[in-house]
Amino acid sequence: MAWDFETDPDYQAKLDWVSDFVREKVEPLDYLFPHEQFVPLDDAKRKIIDPLKAEVRAQGMWATHLSPELSGQGHGQLKLGLLNEILGRSLWASVVFGCQAPDTGNAEIIAHYGTDEQKTTYLQPLLDGEMFSSYSMTEPHAGADPTMFTTKAVRDGDEWVINGWKYFSSNAKTASFLIVMVVTNSDVSAYAGMSMFLVPTDTPGVKLVRNVGLWGEAMNEGFHSLIHYEDVRVPASALLGGEGQAFAIAQTRLGGGRIHHAMRTIGMAQKALDMMCERALSRETQGSLLADKQFVQGYIADSYAQLVQFRLFVLYTAWEIDKYNDYKRVRKDIAVAKVVMPTVLHDIAWRAMQVHGALGTTNEMPFFGMIHGAGVMGLADGPTEVHKITVARQVLRDYKPTDGMWPSEWIPGKIDAAKAKYADLLELEVGNL
Repeated sequence: MAWDFETDPDYQAKLDWVSDFVREKVEPLDYLFPHEQFVPLDDAKRKIIDPLKAEVRAQGMWATHLSPELSGQGHGQLKLGLLNEILGRSLWASVVFGCQAPDTGNAEIIAHYGTDEQKTTYLQPLLDGEMFSSYSMTEPHAGADPTMFTTKAVRDGDEWVINGWKYFSSNAKTASFLIVMVVTNSDVSAYAGMSMFLVPTDTPGVKLVRNVGLWGEAMNEGFHSLIHYEDVRVPASALLGGEGQAFAIAQTRLGGGRIHHAMRTIGMAQKALDMMCERALSRETQGSLLADKQFVQGYIADSYAQLVQFRLFVLYTAWEIDKYNDYKRVRKDIAVAKVVMPTVLHDIAWRAMQVHGALGTTNEMPFFGMIHGAGVMGLADGPTEVHKITVARQVLRDYKPTDGMWPSEWIPGKIDAAKAKYADLLELEVGNL
């Protein structure tokens, strides 16, 4: 019976190394260079970052989710999950380990759908960690509904001309290229009439109108761009996958991206729980430690229970992806992980903030950043509400309506059915009395 909760000893040794390495060498980068992990390296940063990447490569832990022909280890999603829950403790860790979003998802679809020329131009620099990319999909008026997209690309000889607006294109301001999802045929459904293009950010007509920040960031200093594509001309070779293939490509990318967000969220939530427990054992009030207060004990118990359940579900979903190699088949459970993720992070971070008192609300502790991050995770790659609908529809496919007036588990009917099933034996028993 194949049922095991143990990690392979050799890989566990690698994970132990990763945990120590991230804590000792990578987490300090979050304080030296806060929110600069997607900024191209200058000479000063390169002296620090490049040796760290070299250590990761020497351990065979660089971009491990990629296949060997792409310089990875081909470890699959389950091993990536175990790794990512460690990397989730640090903003810089995924960059140092070559598996940062959105570049991992972008690399995945270029590897799967790209031409040899596209792989040479875009994929290899992404894999080497020397280039950043942006996934330019969302539009200002359409939100999470791609069927409402209006950004278009029109064929003009050997070129395509792109016009329209995109919003919340993360990391666009430091990216070398964009993957842009546009309408190429408005005469058919959006599912068959949309395509994707690889567009260098320095292409004439690509205008970053505004760099939208998250709450607390300075105006126009954020990493989520409003982009106006105005008569942007790209060669026919810029088409990714094929005309009308955008939805198929998007599902490949977003399925992996959603579960990767969940993996990293485990690490962040664990960090919040760790800080909560440390504070409970360190702070005394009204004659006893916080750890002795039943309210605080309840916070810790609830947080631990939420985190363990979430972690096991994410790892199970990763195992499913590896087993079936089909994101569509695992769509329901990916959606569940996406639904649960923001609530788990929010709840644990909020409790940790409460246990820290006034200090927990300040910018000297990271809790409000985590809480805000939970809000972002509830919207990134599709809002929670949309994924709940997906889950419900997928679950309902395994059921059918009752044939009669009463529910199938209606007790009077069950009693009658049980009597009928064992009528002969019941009559025999009565006859022997």
